[in-house]
This record gives sequence, C-alpha cells and structure tokens, in this order.
Amino acid sequence: MKNGAHISFGQFLRATSLLKVALLVLIAGGCATKKAAPDWRSEGSVPGNIMLSARELREHMLEDPYRPGYHFTVPEGMGKPGDPEGAFYANGRYHLMYLYERTQSGFCWGHISSNDLIHWRHHPDAIGPGNGDTGCFSGGAFVDDDGTVYLSYWMIWDILGIGLAKSSEPHYNRFEKLRENPVIKSTGWGITDTTDENGNRLIYGSADPSNIWKKDGVYYMGTGNLLVLDSFGREEDSPPYMQGDWLDLFKSTDLVNWEYMHRFYKRNPEWTETSEDNMCPSFLPLPSSPDGGEPSNKHLLLFISHNRGAQYYIGDYDTTNDRFIPNNHGRMSWIDRTYFAPEALVDGKGRQIMWAWLRDNSEDHDTKGWTGVYGLPRTLWLGDDGTLRMAPVQELEMLRQMEKKWEGITLNDGQTETLKGVEGDSCELELIIKPGESGQCGVKVRTSPSGEEETLLYYDTDTKELVFDSTRSGVDGWEKVERAPFVLGDNEDLHLRVFVDKCVVEMYANDRQAITRRVYPGRDDSLGLILFAKGGKATFESVKAWDMMPANPY
Repeated sequence: MKNGAHISFGQFLRATSLLKVALLVLIAGGCATKKAAPDWRSEGSVPGNIMLSARELREHMLEDPYRPGYHFTVPEGMGKPGDPEGAFYANGRYHLMYLYERTQSGFCWGHISSNDLIHWRHHPDAIGPGNGDTGCFSGGAFVDDDGTVYLSYWMIWDILGIGLAKSSEPHYNRFEKLRENPVIKSTGWGITDTTDENGNRLIYGSADPSNIWKKDGVYYMGTGNLLVLDSFGREEDSPPYMQGDWLDLFKSTDLVNWEYMHRFYKRNPEWTETSEDNMCPSFLPLPSSPDGGEPSNKHLLLFISHNRGAQYYIGDYDTTNDRFIPNNHGRMSWIDRTYFAPEALVDGKGRQIMWAWLRDNSEDHDTKGWTGVYGLPRTLWLGDDGTLRMAPVQELEMLRQMEKKWEGITLNDGQTETLKGVEGDSCELELIIKPGESGQCGVKVRTSPSGEEETLLYYDTDTKELVFDSTRSGVDGWEKVERAPFVLGDNEDLHLRVFVDKCVVEMYANDRQAITRRVYPGRDDSLGLILFAKGGKATFESVKAWDMMPANPY
C-alpha cells in the first residue's frame, strides 16, 4: 500500500478478506473443471513443454537487469507482501520461511535452508491454505528441547486467530498443523473481544504472533496489535490505553491451551507515535559480540509499525513478572517503509541474525514474473554503550572476487575519483574515510558516464546523518532522500561498507547504522562507482572493492 493511502493495512485486509475467499473458491472450482497444469504431476512423467518452460523461465530471470544475484529473491509466485517468516537454526542448518502468494492457491510459507547463509536449498512449502484456513500470514518459529520445530502464524482470511504447525523430521520437510487450531481464537478480524476472569471486558490482538520462547518449562508468545489499534485507537478521543504500539503476552504449558497474561511492555511516547502499531514481532536474547558467544543481559524486540517500517527496542526481560522493560529504541527505516517485516534467529554460535523484506518493488513486477527481495542477513549485538550494533554476516565474504585497492585519495570540495575495473551492478566496497573539513563525503554508485543517473551514499558532517539519495537513481522506485541519525566520535574515521546487487543497494557505517533501498537505473551504462567530497577536503585512506559472485540459483 503506497504512502498517503487513507486506510490502514488492517482495514485493507478486512475489506479484502471476503473477496479473497470468493476468489479462492472460484479458482479452486476452475481448477477442478479445467484440469489445471499441475495435473501432469500424477502421471509419472514430465512433459517436454514443462521442462522447456522451466528452463526458459530460469533463463528469463537470469537476464533480468534488476533481479538480485546474492540477495535472496522469492523464486516463484508473488512475494508481495513478502515478509520473511519462521527463521530457526537446527541440526547445523539455517531455516527461513518466506511469505508469498502461490498461483491458484493462496498465501503460503515457502521454505529454504542453508549451512552458510548464502546458498539456499528449497524445501516443500512449510504451510499454506487448508486444514481450517485459506492462507497463512505472518508469524515465527521455535525449536523445542526435543528438536521439534513449531511455526506460529496468523490464520486467514476468515475470523480465525493464531495457528501452530509442527515438524520433527531431521530436515523439516513436512509440517503438520495442529488439530486444535486456532490455539488463540479471534472474535473479529485480528481481534479478540472477550471478558477476563472477573467479568471485565478484555480486548487483545490475535494476529501476527511472535516466535515462541520457553522459560522454566512454560511457553510464551506475543501477538500484534494493529487491528485493535485500528478499531479502538485511531480517533483523537480514543482512550490512551488503546493508542500506539504494544504486544499482548500469552503463556501455555502444552502449546495448545494459551492463557492471556497482560501487555508485554509499556510504550514510551518519546520514542514512538500514537499512530504506530507493533506487528511482525521477534523477541530474542541479544548477543554481546558479532560472533555470538555468551548472550548479553539484554533482549531485542524487533517489529514494524505499518506507517514507519522496521524498528526495535533493547531492554530487560523481567522473568519474575514476565514483562519487557525497554531501555532504548531505534529505527531501521526513516523516510518510508522500504525496510520492513524483520525476522530473526539465534544460531549455534549464539549470533542473532535478521532479515527484512525490501518493499520497493518495480511497478511492472507482475509482467516481469517475480517480486520479493530480502535485505542481506545482518548479525546484531549489544554495543558497550547499550545501543544496537549491526553488520552483514561474515559469510558474505565467500562471494568476493577480484579484489582491488586504492589508498591515500584526497579530494577537495567538488572533486571526484572514479573507481575503475569493478563490476558496478554487483560489488562490495569497503571505505575508510577521514571526513576532515568536508560537509559530505562518500560514494556514488550505479552512476551513468555523464551523471544522468546516480545514487549517492554519504555522511553529512553538518547534520550528523548517514544519507542515501535516490532522487536520480533511475526510471522506477521511490525517489527519496533517506537520512539516518549517525554521529562520529572525536577523531573517529568513517568506515563504510557498501553492497550493490542490481536493484538493491545497502550501506553500513561503523557497525552502528545502516540504510537499505532499491534502485532501478534505466540505462545499461549506469555502472560507475565514484568517490566524492563536497564542502571541503576529505581523505579516503583506504578503499577496497570486490566483484560479488551471484549466489541465487537464478
């Protein structure tokens, strides 16, 4: 839904729910009468035209100038919405689900796994329409002590609630939905309006469940509040208790019977606005280093608000009272909602690793045959100052090829330096810069020879911000200037890491800040990489560049 729309995402979902059900019924009926293409699968042989079509589709995708090579991209169907879902680590492998709309079916969780976070094997869809629902929306994953994996998800499109599915196979190829679903029942669309044990009215969210976690033999899970906010907290005279973001907390001893407890945390109005919700939540212990190891004494709550995108709280988990006490708050999206729907896991090393959906799809993605792209996997940890640290996972270095180096490049106001011999639409850059007296210093990427198209990535020394300027990036996409707060310490160098992957550009600064956006150059020659300084002298002490080998199968 584009910015400026006058209805919320929740209102949109409610308005389209009956239409979706009707369409699914019609599609199913049409499939039955027309004997749709999938019928060949029961005949024991693969028709030649199917094999030819599969090869031609793969070749078509490989030739697409915008389809990323090493950012995970939904392989088929429509990844819009394309939230990452159900991330977990088990038996030495990383597992990740992706929300997509399967042709002639409905919303499913695709399933991939990897032992290196870079190269992914495709599994059968984990969950999809059937067994009591007509589609599966956002949720999380949890690995129990015996290795059984539980997926928590929002059952759609009717008034249903929260469902669970489980698998105990070594490779988790098949998941079985619980017969007892919904384990948390809705009375309205994403809302449960009931009474507590004292007969008082009780309203809580029954959409977008978090991952499950376990403490002292008891299971816990949070649920998102968008639909409650839409129904009871949007008006100016709405009760303050119904405004803004929160999570509703539940507990269970058997994963089937869930008891409502209370709201999990209290919103700080200095950090978030009353218009913001909490959906797509992920609640995990925060490591103390990028390499994992022993966890810190803090937890991280990742979530989105539908009007502001991805954000997080760092805080204390009060295990005695089962409440989360946020210490600080940060955002991962500032000007719009490009960086969206975070999902995270803790791996065997103790690292917390997250993904996010990059929402800015090209306008003609339906004709291109694909959509749905994720940001690079980030490792997250607690800094010495109590704030969040973030960096691309080290495993990405295996894709580096043909390293090139430059040193001691000094640029005065308005001067530039072109980096030659680098594949400008698939590369990684690592820059160490002394900003000096400059007002701006950084790099231009996806630049045409005469500058008609360019994407600017830089540090603004005056405003103390990391800046991503896509106003001249190309022919499609959101042409915005995104600014993220970022302050260099006294005598601290600027360490920039930049990843270019066709339509995706990511920028990280000093392991403390990052901006990720999508760009769509219209020119075949928009491949330039240019260092620049503005407003004074800056010194690029070290510049390294690598061509990046694609990791996606197509």
